[in-house]
Amino acid sequence: MKTLKTALVSFILLLGIAVRLYNITAPLADYHSWRQVDTASTAKIFVEEGFNLLEPKYHDLSNTQSGLDNPNGYRMVEFPLYNAVFAFLYQQFNHFQIEFYGRLISILAYAVSAVIIFYLLNKELNFTTAVIGLLNFSFLPFMVFFTRVVLPEPTAMALGLTAVFFGYRFYKARTKRKAILFYTLSLICFAVAILVKPTAVFLGIILLYYFSRRYDIFVFTRPQFYLYFLLSIVPFILWRIHIAKYPEGIPASTWLLTSVQTSSGPQQIFFKPAFFYWIIFERITNLILGGLLVFYFIYGIIKNNSWFVRIFLISMTAYLLVFQGGNVQHEYYQTLIFPAVSIITAAGFYSFSKELKNKTLSILIFIILFGFSIYFSFVKVKGYYRIPPDLVSYSKIIEKVTEPNSNIVTDRNGDTTLLYLSNRKGSAVLIEDINKLKQYNYKYIVLTNKDKKQELIDKYSQNLKEVFTSDELTILEIL
Repeated sequence: MKTLKTALVSFILLLGIAVRLYNITAPLADYHSWRQVDTASTAKIFVEEGFNLLEPKYHDLSNTQSGLDNPNGYRMVEFPLYNAVFAFLYQQFNHFQIEFYGRLISILAYAVSAVIIFYLLNKELNFTTAVIGLLNFSFLPFMVFFTRVVLPEPTAMALGLTAVFFGYRFYKARTKRKAILFYTLSLICFAVAILVKPTAVFLGIILLYYFSRRYDIFVFTRPQFYLYFLLSIVPFILWRIHIAKYPEGIPASTWLLTSVQTSSGPQQIFFKPAFFYWIIFERITNLILGGLLVFYFIYGIIKNNSWFVRIFLISMTAYLLVFQGGNVQHEYYQTLIFPAVSIITAAGFYSFSKELKNKTLSILIFIILFGFSIYFSFVKVKGYYRIPPDLVSYSKIIEKVTEPNSNIVTDRNGDTTLLYLSNRKGSAVLIEDINKLKQYNYKYIVLTNKDKKQELIDKYSQNLKEVFTSDELTILEIL
């Protein structure tokens, strides 16, 4: 029986990895490519210019992110550990494009996270529920896509869950030696998780729960409790102190708490009905759970009395309520709630099947709802994999027409995908002042807007030379 269970779990994990390998070698121009290429860009420059983790750079030299001119292209966000790891893999093996290795690390992070989700559910509830949680995390299309992207979130999630796993083992440890070992491993993983993506700090709520389980009401009298959370945050604080020296490389971020960016400027969404609509209905209900599985999710919240489940719910809710703007603006922000959603939904199945008192029927109902939910979610998510052919063809033309070390400016409204694909530094926002372009050593203007092309040529006819033109693309050399 144990062998069959192991085989089933292994099969699900392998299949979960397999579905994430789809389009793994595709150019980095799929959904949210504008954010993915910023991550991959840093890795690419590590390979080209050396691994300086204290001064990460990327291809965007504009003031779009920080509001300050950034001629050195500094990228001062999360500590670039994830970027450095897949850059190193690319440097060592170099059989595919660099983004392949970034996706590969994210898929590995999925596998680590999936194993821990299964382990915790199996320990706290039962094997069948653990399999349900594993199925949710492995095959719901929205989760599949965002655990194979070139972003630090999947890695931070895996590190954070590993810290939770060791925190659980620390709580269960019966010898001092094991307690010290698991305490130390959990602390290291949690500190690194926060460095990789600071929002992983919300998993600390779960760790706080395991400390309280181990020490009961005496938890706040234990020095090791304070030491754990102090040491886990110190590397992040040191990193923030360091990057403060490079304000031009720090993107504006306060809006992530309360606002969304629109074509007419920032709009407040903090605790407004729109926030709850987007997060609860659009994201969790429709995109993540595919509509029908929300039944189990709600059931898990209302009916399950396990503090193990509640603490994941509390952690998830705290994260969503603090970063309201970021979670509405960017779908990838929901990556960090995937474990909680999977666990709560599985717990809902557990409670429902107990009340139904017919295990076979409860499994059959879940399979039907799960199947339809995957389909409904996939209908919306399948477009995320689409690679715009024009971007790829444009990048090849830019590489052929312009010199490798030349800076270019594009009219991509801040989307740096074209800069990354063409392997050119520059600005993704059109700068129309020819003197400023010369001041910052821009060599070419890349346009996809025909009207803007004629406008610039009429205005600066003596300073611009047309070096490539087609129905869709124009490249102007700045003289």
